[in-house]
Amino acid sequence: MEINMGQRASDTRGITFEEVRVPKENVLLGEGAGFKVAMSTFDKTRPGVAAGATGLAARALHEASKYANERKTFGIPIAHHQAVAFMLADMAIGVELARLGWMKSAWQADNRIRNSYVASIAKCYASNVANKCASNAVQVFGGAGYNSEYPVEKLIRDAKIFEIYEGTTEIQKVVISRAVIEHAKQSL
Repeated sequence: MEINMGQRASDTRGITFEEVRVPKENVLLGEGAGFKVAMSTFDKTRPGVAAGATGLAARALHEASKYANERKTFGIPIAHHQAVAFMLADMAIGVELARLGWMKSAWQADNRIRNSYVASIAKCYASNVANKCASNAVQVFGGAGYNSEYPVEKLIRDAKIFEIYEGTTEIQKVVISRAVIEHAKQSL
């Protein structure tokens, strides 16, 4: 079992197949189609990953806003300082827009509409939002946010994987840019 930086409840392991033969009658969709099948499953799984990332971002916003109302400097809650208030506002904007993205991509998947483009946008954006919100939450907490006694320390560790699994942020941008370029070609 691998020990991960974050999302430690995930049982992560590597597996190796050596000298495996699959009988011809057990091959789905024909030899060599595995990559295409694997890629098409991302259209269904990326909305869920984006939803998870959005949930993490929402938790970071919740923890940061709660702490910002409790923690006082100069006799007032830090939430009343413009720098903190704007950070919370940016987090809220990100959470709401990420939620719309994964919902649209999930709706398309549910309605059998090819959603590669929107699912990649949702996954890419929500992953970025999760990491930004987790980072901002640690910032709002200040030195306490770097301490494992507070939940935001765990959130920042858990957020990073969203930019990696189900296709890295860079892979999402490849999918998105190809769709944009193809759309532009068709409109010429």
